[in-house]
Amino acid sequence: ALGARSAPRSPDSGADAVPPPTGAGLADTLEPLLDDPALGDERSVAVMDVTSGQQVFGAKAGTATIPASTIKLATGAAALSALGPDHRIRTSVVAGAGKNDIVLVGGGDPTLTARAVKGDDHPAALRQLADDTARALKKRGAGTYRLGYDTSLYSGAKLHPIGPNENLSPVVPLMADEGRKDDSDHGPAPRAEDPAADAAATFASMLRDRGVEVKDEPRSRKAAKGARTVASVRSQPLSSLVERMLTTSDNDIAEALSRQTALAAGRSASFEDGAKAVTQRLRKLGLPLGGARIADGSGLDRADHVSAGLLAQVLVRAADRDHPELRSLLTGLPVAGFSGTLRTRYAQDAVGRGVVRAKTGTLTGVNSLAGSVVDADGRLLVFAFMTNGTTDANGAQRALDRMASALANCGCR
Repeated sequence: ALGARSAPRSPDSGADAVPPPTGAGLADTLEPLLDDPALGDERSVAVMDVTSGQQVFGAKAGTATIPASTIKLATGAAALSALGPDHRIRTSVVAGAGKNDIVLVGGGDPTLTARAVKGDDHPAALRQLADDTARALKKRGAGTYRLGYDTSLYSGAKLHPIGPNENLSPVVPLMADEGRKDDSDHGPAPRAEDPAADAAATFASMLRDRGVEVKDEPRSRKAAKGARTVASVRSQPLSSLVERMLTTSDNDIAEALSRQTALAAGRSASFEDGAKAVTQRLRKLGLPLGGARIADGSGLDRADHVSAGLLAQVLVRAADRDHPELRSLLTGLPVAGFSGTLRTRYAQDAVGRGVVRAKTGTLTGVNSLAGSVVDADGRLLVFAFMTNGTTDANGAQRALDRMASALANCGCR
């Protein structure tokens, strides 16, 4: 069995009085379900008891397979570990080279929004940045300004290996509303070819609406090191970004967090260095990386390979009181039948409805599910079910959902 290096303490101390399920009991429940042909020809399964930190059931748990979007659990764990849950990503306007030059500097926040926001807990708002910038410029007196925009924080390719795609914008450190060309806030959508230029043009228009004369269209230019800050806004805390990434399976946030992890490690913010930094951070967490290969942050790349044992142990760490920084990996999981990518799964009478919380993963021929469940005895379990070679996506999803529901309905001793 694959066990954690140190047994975490359960978030519910009363769980110690409840016996964990046995391997034999879980095998009796899960193995018949694993025989479902809809699950394809390659499977990796791990179920772990959170209180003890031990694996209680496994089937090729250490075999690395294509994870699809369940790899976002690993991306989130790495970013939270490297930066902390309270970290916020800054977008700034700084003074340019000339007296009346200003530069909009991208800090890597894909949730920066050009839309109207309400309340206190909202994404960083481009309108607020325009308000603060206009106020600061007006204090300097009238003048005509030139606006530049700086995307130098990231390096390497902008396009994911899958190419132009409605599931992911070009990966750049400056964008508004994830480069979406419609009013959506999650899921596939038409994307801007140059999200940074579009965000800068929108910002210039906002400044003009606030009485600032902006000459010409914004142009790409690098801000000087140590340039004076005119105004800035900050993203929601990293914990909130991770929750949003997991709930809606947000690829843009995932790729941004991979790059933020790279920057925290002193690496360049590229696809390659993001993957290396995430891997390095997972290793520091003591997670089993046998056979693992991380190629991106989102799971869209089929070169990604991780095991069910790795993802299950990520979730065990997130439930460990010694790792409170990882807590949002659990709180961001979709709830079966109610939220995010599980909202339309699990029928009204399904045992797991409202009880199973899990991250989904779907690519052609790939279906996965990794999350947490409280079993019939009140024991908190985490699981990762990964399948490759599926031919019926809906059938595979139903089979995975049945397995998670079986855990919820199981004392299995």
